[in-house]
Amino acid sequence: METINTRRTIRKYSDKDVSEELLGQLLSQAARTQTMGNLQLYSVVVTRSKEGKEKLAPAHFNQPMVTEAPVVLTICADYNRTSVWCRNRNAVPGYDNFLSFINAATDALLYTQTFCNLAEEAGLGLCYLGTTVYMPQMIIDALKLPELVMPVATLTVGWPAENPPLTDRLPAEAFVHSEAYHDYTKADIDRLYAYKEGLEENKHFCEINHKETLAQIFTDIRYTKKDNEAMSEGMMEALKKQKFI
Repeated sequence: METINTRRTIRKYSDKDVSEELLGQLLSQAARTQTMGNLQLYSVVVTRSKEGKEKLAPAHFNQPMVTEAPVVLTICADYNRTSVWCRNRNAVPGYDNFLSFINAATDALLYTQTFCNLAEEAGLGLCYLGTTVYMPQMIIDALKLPELVMPVATLTVGWPAENPPLTDRLPAEAFVHSEAYHDYTKADIDRLYAYKEGLEENKHFCEINHKETLAQIFTDIRYTKKDNEAMSEGMMEALKKQKFI
């Protein structure tokens, strides 16, 4: 719990290598996580080479930690391996559909979080890259992913060379609902977001971006409707090419 309560996103890493032994141990231990039907519907592509990281970087908007981290892990929703197993055991797989993608993506993300917990407990630093689902076709091409394999998460991994402050979190009452979902009133939002909106760094974001509210930073700059719709189209096309829809 101490590791979870003090976790930080690490974007700068020391020159110290992450040994094959340690990484292999963590990747193996993470497989004890929950999985649908005990099928382990995920695969992990480990990238250590300079060339490999440079191929992945454009898909992640060339964020520096992609090429600077000792290790980049791409975690994929994978129904290919299970389908090959079925075909080799006189069973006919039927996993070329969206539900199967959701099941495999859930498996992959559960595995990702378990790996994060284990790696951080071992002293490693991590950055979770949400950009993985923005331009998945670039990652598919770079890693030569076959049909029924879809990238859903990326982690940069290394020994920390920074100790950034903890980021804020909403209180539990903001997301825990008793018995049924209870929608939010304006008074609820004012109360639940007061701390986040009152932080000096968030006020500064508004000032330098000439925005009235912190919410506008997200709607107008970080995650715009135009970008979301464009990247949704790209993801749907990638899912079609990978035969999940």
